[in-house]
Amino acid sequence: MARKALKAKQKKKAKYSTREYNRCKICGRARGYLRKYGICRICFRRLAYQGKIPGVKKASW
Repeated sequence: MARKALKAKQKKKAKYSTREYNRCKICGRARGYLRKYGICRICFRRLAYQGKIPGVKKASW
């Protein structure tokens, strides 16, 4: 889980646009962010296993 202070800091408008960064909508994680889904890799994996992301399933070959 991300710290509350970092979540609040990210919500404020950055002084320069290059300082802006993405955070997971569920847990607030900054790294491993998937733009297409708006969540981090860990939350993506959990939701995919539960079948809550349409069109995504576990690969097996």
